[in-house]
Amino acid sequence: SLSSRHCPWKMNQLPPKTPVASPASESTNSRLEALDNLSMDSFWLEVENIKQSTEAEQEECSLADVKTQEEGEAEAEWLQDAGLSELLEPGSEQEQLLLLSTLTRTQAAAVQRRLDTYSRSRRRNKPPVRDVRDIFAAGSAQDTAAEKEESNPDPLWHNLRTSNTQRKTQDYSCTVRNPGKEEMFNMDVAYSEQAAVLLKGSFLSESRKLKDGNALTRFKILKGRLGVTRIGDLSAQDMKKIPTLALIELTALCDILGFELKRNKAAKLKTTEKRLFGVPLNTLLENDQKLLPNTKVPLLLQALLSCLEKRGLETEGILRVSGSQTRIKSLEQKLERDFYSGLFCWDEVHQNDVSGLLKRFIRELPAPLLTAEYLPAFAAVQNIPDLKQRLQALNLLILILPESNRNTLKALLEFLSKVVARENNNKMNLWNVSTVMAPNLFMHKGLPNKIPEGKEKQLAEGAADVVRMMIHYQDLLWTVSSFLVAQVRKLNESNSKRYQFCDKRIKNLLRKIHADKDKVEKNQGEPSKIVKVHASLLLKDSLEVHLNNATRVADVLRQFQKNLCQNGWNIVNTVNLLKCNNSMDCTNLLLYEVGGNIGEHCLDPDTYLLDLYHINPHAEWIIKQNPSYPRMF
Repeated sequence: SLSSRHCPWKMNQLPPKTPVASPASESTNSRLEALDNLSMDSFWLEVENIKQSTEAEQEECSLADVKTQEEGEAEAEWLQDAGLSELLEPGSEQEQLLLLSTLTRTQAAAVQRRLDTYSRSRRRNKPPVRDVRDIFAAGSAQDTAAEKEESNPDPLWHNLRTSNTQRKTQDYSCTVRNPGKEEMFNMDVAYSEQAAVLLKGSFLSESRKLKDGNALTRFKILKGRLGVTRIGDLSAQDMKKIPTLALIELTALCDILGFELKRNKAAKLKTTEKRLFGVPLNTLLENDQKLLPNTKVPLLLQALLSCLEKRGLETEGILRVSGSQTRIKSLEQKLERDFYSGLFCWDEVHQNDVSGLLKRFIRELPAPLLTAEYLPAFAAVQNIPDLKQRLQALNLLILILPESNRNTLKALLEFLSKVVARENNNKMNLWNVSTVMAPNLFMHKGLPNKIPEGKEKQLAEGAADVVRMMIHYQDLLWTVSSFLVAQVRKLNESNSKRYQFCDKRIKNLLRKIHADKDKVEKNQGEPSKIVKVHASLLLKDSLEVHLNNATRVADVLRQFQKNLCQNGWNIVNTVNLLKCNNSMDCTNLLLYEVGGNIGEHCLDPDTYLLDLYHINPHAEWIIKQNPSYPRMF
């Protein structure tokens, strides 16, 4: 189950190495297993290195002991994190109704299950909590039928409630994936809804013995007419709504799959006198932003990665070959003293020592980079049989992470991808890198590390497999699913309309909007539309665009570029729009959707604008310069 039992393992709990069978008696399968055993040696060597470095220092844990929550307590905290805590107090649920109105039926079932558990754990004399099924009532005819047969539960609710029990004895019908084959990854429909459809069907599984990155299944996001939204494309205000929705969806997905999602309780961090190592991420970023505003990844981590990218990517065994513990400790002290003053010299530092500092920085964070609350869930992703569903769970977990953790993790994974890309020179393939980095991400001295006896190898390989997936599929994992964006739009619409809630009005409203898929309402009477696109920072004039069913964002940007070049518009500032040969560069421009039912949304070039207009007719469209594009001065 997705529980704290699958926490990081004891540092001194090393399984015996499995001897390799003789070539004469080896079958194909045993050879593969032997290679897997050998490839895990890097994992256990890294564990031993971590153990030695921590024993030498004998430091106190910087994180208080984490205890698994009791029934009721866990549900109450879950409801709070899901933005639904006021449902526990009847009569104060108005704000929560807005969030509930966006949920799919599987998500609503997950919420109801937590409310039921919480209710059972409370004393009998306390008032009952609100039943989500009251909110998700069906039509009037169905309501009448329900009143006649109150004792007969809704089949869907019954199936979702009993899926946990059924799944314990159910045999999956498995079809082995074709390694290297491309498959579509659907982000339009909620993952839990997809899983519910597959509940009685079959799923695809891939061989866990394949450690070659080239053999991994390739997934292509099924791009709808509204395009794809990446993390960073939404405004900060809208992104704040995503973790709440992702937590509810992750819980619903785990419920359908028959896994229990248990989280560690957040612990108070102890203060430290250090400035770099062992400092909370948020504190590091606050200090760094005083020097360099808008810093999103700690400056020390940026410096370590930059140094390794310049001189370490070609080094054989980089990350795997351990540097000198004495030198690494000395370098840490020098960095604490000289980093911010700019006096630290990277040129003479050995690359293996820099990689040691990198891993040390990650391990010494007071709370794990994957967070104390969700580290068990990350580790337990390995227990989901289907690769696609493992990636769905990882996608949601990454969206749940605090922004500082997510940005730091992305910077690390991008570097690890560069290491893998130089495999021919540094002899570090995807699986090698994953086995070395897994202990640094999943072992933490401040967390409980008890694991079932005899499970060390299984959990170690599973943790390495999770790291492998995060490295290999990071572009997919850093995508905000279309169904989540649709739910954000519904939340914004409900907030802006400021409904006067009463029971009858709620039923009429929620009956229509509980579906999860963002259905684009095509107005047949209006097959085309003329709209204005603004570029106030670049032009004093606006661009008039004729939209039809084939007009995409990329077409508008090309039209804008063409008019700039041919019509002699009054350009405010051409400096950053010009290439070196004085021609306009369309890749330097982005189109944003601003207002209406969204805060600010950077649009995919393949977004069909008439479809977007129909779901958000009150938005403005603004062309801006790409903030990541190199400036020309």
